[in-house]
Amino acid sequence: MRGVCYLITEDFILCRQPEKLLEVHPVLRDRIPVIKRFSGGGTVIVDSDTVFVTLICNRGSIPNLQLFPRPIMSWTEQLYAPVFKGVAESGVADFHLLEHDYVLGDRKFGGNAQSITKDRWLHHTSFLWDYKVENMAYLKLPARAPKYRLERHHNDFICSLKDYSLSRPNFLDNIVSALAAHFSLQTVKIDDSDLLPSGNYPHMTRILTENELKEQR
Repeated sequence: MRGVCYLITEDFILCRQPEKLLEVHPVLRDRIPVIKRFSGGGTVIVDSDTVFVTLICNRGSIPNLQLFPRPIMSWTEQLYAPVFKGVAESGVADFHLLEHDYVLGDRKFGGNAQSITKDRWLHHTSFLWDYKVENMAYLKLPARAPKYRLERHHNDFICSLKDYSLSRPNFLDNIVSALAAHFSLQTVKIDDSDLLPSGNYPHMTRILTENELKEQR
């Protein structure tokens, strides 16, 4: 398994279908970078309060795990449950997987995306430690929304982890501990050059140009 921790210094949007999920005019007006993702999943407005965790695993990394979306999703629910044990024990809200999202009660705080090939798989999660209410104006209501959303507005549908008796350092430590229960972890230092692709790959993210975004309007 591989993982990367990287400091986010600029707001951007991670999206698969900008023409369906973004309000393109304000995105262009405010010059918000849009990165087209290769994996599944919805749209994420990313800032310094977004915590990403990505699992990049070989077949066999998790014994007896079937490499299909739902079994992997269900396994990650078990993986992350200890991270939120304190929240559940406090009686504030229970952590669980609801459709494709991680929720506390019925409010989403974690979105997931996957990419699965014959011998490898990737599971990507964006955790909302906090978010900027004004950034929700960049998002359209998706035509295909989870049933449990019940047509709620973004601000009534999602929540911030910071509001649930967690400190950010403890939250990050809990994630590392949860991963350590299943993987052998090693911390390494990287620089920006290590994050640049060294060749052409069939599955890559890329920044959309202004003209490409204009074509989506």
